Amino acid sequence: MDYKGPDNDSNSTAQLIRHIMYVDLNWVYRIKGEPLPRSFIEQYGPMIDEHNRLPMVEGVSPGTLTSNYEDVMNMLRDVCCQLTDTGLDQVVTFGHQNEKQASIRWGLWHMADHSRYHQAHINLLRKWYGESSRTL
Repeated sequence: MDYKGPDNDSNSTAQLIRHIMYVDLNWVYRIKGEPLPRSFIEQYGPMIDEHNRLPMVEGVSPGTLTSNYEDVMNMLRDVCCQLTDTGLDQVVTFGHQNEKQASIRWGLWHMADHSRYHQAHINLLRKWYGESSRTL
């Protein structure tokens, strides 16, 4: 979970999972039309650190990380089950300063594409880790 690639300069699997969770959680609350609760900001955030990079994830077990990810996915499923076709066309704001607008339909597509993108990073990390373990 903490492996950062052969040159130790990539985001770790833990960082990527936390990032995906935080993005998805923000969308869950956009869809609900509610602000993200402070407790979730503290638990899952921030989006980026002071150096505009994904924050390090320290002191979180793999079990806790995957359980938290499952909780966010359950929240997303629950809010999606309440959407109607008309609701999918509702426009919400997003972005670091809520400067962009998109439909909820687009937001769901974006979340799926964003997760796919970072899952590819995680798969590459797994490949690199396997290759580095064979050379030890």
